[in-house]
Amino acid sequence: MKAPIGYSSRPDGNDPRSTEAWALGEASRRLALAAKMDDKGVALREALRLNQRLWSIFQAALTEPDCPLPKEIRENVLALSVMVDRHMLDRLIDLDGSKIGPILDINRAIAEGLLSKPAASTTAPQAQPQAQTPAPAHAGRAPVMRVSA
Repeated sequence: MKAPIGYSSRPDGNDPRSTEAWALGEASRRLALAAKMDDKGVALREALRLNQRLWSIFQAALTEPDCPLPKEIRENVLALSVMVDRHMLDRLIDLDGSKIGPILDINRAIAEGLLSKPAASTTAPQAQPQAQTPAPAHAGRAPVMRVSA
């Protein structure tokens, strides 16, 4: 099986949240494909490094002083990033593609949260966000981690 080249889809350039969700989905797709390849871990190592770079971008954005996300959400995502880092380093050491499940689960959960739209009410201009919404509305729009430029 040959390593995938290019992107299978493209994000909506007007929505940073969908771009971030797409990036996580693309990293997960590449990890899942690489885990099945019989190339002595070459593709898996490359996919793990891509995922690691993506999470490094998230970490940097979350620690910026002007990050618009509430402190609690920043801390929770940063805690997840530590778990992702640990799992990625473990996989880079032994390149066992059958053990990438936790990385895929975290990537997919964050992507789903980014794709869910914050609750908006047409009757109450300052409606409280629902509990399952990962990022509350901020100044009329949902804050993002600013992965894309």
